Amino acid sequence: MTDTLTSPGARPSDAWLPVQWLALRFGGGVGLVCGLWVVGLHLTGNNAFGPKQLLAELLVPFAVVASQWTLRRQLRPAKPGLGRALGVGALTTVVAAALCAGSVWGLGQAAGESALARHRAEIAEIMQTQLQDATKKNAVLQLTPKQRAVIAGITVNDLALANFQTVLLLGLVFSLPGGIFFRE
Repeated sequence: MTDTLTSPGARPSDAWLPVQWLALRFGGGVGLVCGLWVVGLHLTGNNAFGPKQLLAELLVPFAVVASQWTLRRQLRPAKPGLGRALGVGALTTVVAAALCAGSVWGLGQAAGESALARHRAEIAEIMQTQLQDATKKNAVLQLTPKQRAVIAGITVNDLALANFQTVLLLGLVFSLPGGIFFRE
């Protein structure tokens, strides 16, 4: 049986075609789920920019490993190799991160300043609570003016960039061991 991906008559782009399709399928799917989760949080009255958005971001590593496993299954009996296994994981991560960040940015633009102001207030409250817990004293400590200025300066672009970086980091961290494991 000849391998159609590595045979002499195969075009170089044919070897990477399954990688591209799987990355679009899995990355697009999990990116859409992340986007729907953020919109759902907003529609239910929750802070869509807060810590609850991490629940959808945690799906990205599962999608990355699933895309690598699917690539291995599709190419059987041939082996995908390290390059294609890592490539499908990285591409899946980038597609998912772009869609997640785009959803956060789009929601921030659509929801307006009121949703962003509510998020800033929640951040200030969380930081104040952490400050109290860290000192373990009964004295009331306040945020410094510099900390308040940083919180007040948070924009929708900052939130989208933070979301993109988080999803990218989570996906790439799991892409490496998954790619090594599924290369054969």
